[in-house]
Amino acid sequence: MRASDLPLSYNAVDIVERNLPQRADKTALLTADREVTFGQLQAELNRAGNALRGSGLRQGECVAIALPDSVEWVSAYFGAIKIGAVALSLNTLLTPGEFAYMLRDARARIAIVHESLLRKMADIRGQVPSLRQVVVVGASGGGASDAGTSDGSESGGEQTDGDISWDAWLAEQPGHCAAATTHREDICCLNYSSGTTGEPKGILHAHKDLPLTAALWGVGVLGLTESDRTFAAAKLFFTFGTGGNLIFPFYVGASAVLLAGSPRVAANVLETVDRFKPTILYNAPTGYAMTLAVDGFQEKYDLSSLRLCVSAGEALPAPLWERWKDATGLDIIDGIGSTENYHIFLSNRPGDIRPGSSGKPFSGYELRLVDDDGTDVPAGDVGNLWVKSETASLSYLHCFDRSRATFRGEWLVTGDKYRIDEDGYYWHAGRSDDMLKVGGIWVSPVEVESTLIAHDAVLECAVVGERDQANLVKPTAFVVLTEGQEPGDAMAETLTAHCFANMAGYKRPRRIVFVAELPKTATGKIQRYKLRSEPE
Repeated sequence: MRASDLPLSYNAVDIVERNLPQRADKTALLTADREVTFGQLQAELNRAGNALRGSGLRQGECVAIALPDSVEWVSAYFGAIKIGAVALSLNTLLTPGEFAYMLRDARARIAIVHESLLRKMADIRGQVPSLRQVVVVGASGGGASDAGTSDGSESGGEQTDGDISWDAWLAEQPGHCAAATTHREDICCLNYSSGTTGEPKGILHAHKDLPLTAALWGVGVLGLTESDRTFAAAKLFFTFGTGGNLIFPFYVGASAVLLAGSPRVAANVLETVDRFKPTILYNAPTGYAMTLAVDGFQEKYDLSSLRLCVSAGEALPAPLWERWKDATGLDIIDGIGSTENYHIFLSNRPGDIRPGSSGKPFSGYELRLVDDDGTDVPAGDVGNLWVKSETASLSYLHCFDRSRATFRGEWLVTGDKYRIDEDGYYWHAGRSDDMLKVGGIWVSPVEVESTLIAHDAVLECAVVGERDQANLVKPTAFVVLTEGQEPGDAMAETLTAHCFANMAGYKRPRRIVFVAELPKTATGKIQRYKLRSEPE
């Protein structure tokens, strides 16, 4: 599928409404307290669209969504898209300062917020001149009554002047709404990067990007059909969650399961699978590791509905893949994607998996490995990964210098380093700023981490470079042990010996630091820059 296959006048609400002729009565969304059909969802998103118009939101203006995963989130998202507005998906774990930065940067006019976030919103209202109205969802504001603060957000706070409850906002609105006449290249959604380094960057995507990524990866690689039921530990405010657990299933008429609570608690994910019986599970490598750490989870929870698991966010180590396969009998399809490309652009696929690799390119995406000057590297060498596609964003919002460095004409600089083996599989070598030069030789932290994770005592780990007394860079490993394992000198010696036995000696970590947990973004990506700042 190509962008030219879509009509010039295209509105991505089609992702939902394409199901109405034949599937209006089919379940679209399942949550802990609600189950709605495609027909019911359309009526609610239409009321949301009418309410947005009635509140003065115009085509091209931004509405912010700060909600737990819920029917209200989906209705607000597609309601905004339908009227030609831009849906800004906000991480509910943000600090007030981060909320203020993004709302100002996007010039959000309306914010749809869960009541548990009102205190944060009240603290920053004076810092966001563009914000005209806050719509409140929650026990007292209407909808999402089961969400509470289970996603880790703060509770409390009072509605401020101009606030209105979700239920009251929609109450008088009709269930029919005329879609805006939008160009397929008009912007429809905005996400901010996780901020693993520096300020988060606003990433804009067009209406065309949603059906394209669904067709190219969701259907073309994953093989989703209308008989599937998806569930993602990744929240809807991230494109891994929005794509995998909303855009892709709706594109083919499948159903999606939403979890309002925290996916960081493995039991929450397992209980959701056990209760709602999804066929596809999306999770990050950390999520699979956390699940494997739950004693006897295979006996406690019924996972038999799953036919396939998906991993993204960070490279999935081969030992972790093997452990999951041994424990569950299920394959994990690992790939790499980015918010800039909307979703996965390099992937293993059912029936063609090489554990530890990111798989191969697929239709719709062209890849290059280049050196720092943009010249293609020889086969087998590590290079910077560039990707060309029609689903890529064109720039960062209000970030001229970063945009010039990342978006190079038809090519997007991903910031990842890879090598290609003799069979054409791509192997992640780390982020460009994570690579270590030890004794004049490049060392991939991913390789060291994969070796450590292969040891039964290691639950997860991260490797960074630290300078020794001679100001030379040496690998340091931060290690989280499995339950029952004792940290200390003996364990450090055991893990060092394991590395000596399984990789070149110069790559081994010179220092092993045992920690209770690793710093991560809300998507589960390890924030290595925070580890680099750890004191000796």
